[in-house]
Amino acid sequence: MAKHSDTSWKQDHPSTLFSNSVQKAERLLKHAKSHPEEIAIEHAFDQLDHAENAYMNAQQYGEHLDTVQQNKEYLEQIKQQLHDMKDNVKKQ
Repeated sequence: MAKHSDTSWKQDHPSTLFSNSVQKAERLLKHAKSHPEEIAIEHAFDQLDHAENAYMNAQQYGEHLDTVQQNKEYLEQIKQQLHDMKDNVKKQ
């Protein structure tokens, strides 16, 4: 079998990096939902910041913009859910 390189063009491609960031934000959202402590929510917000930066890079790159836009819309849903969770945790 061929040996895998440490990095590939897919991992370095801005739209792929953005997709991966959104997936990680989704995982952290799910974790925060199952463990609604403030620290879990903060980790998810930190990932949102990373994903926002990845979005800016993907937009500047200018390829796969339909996928980038879909991921941006999903990221906005994740962000709203996190804000709602944060508000609920503060109320308790």
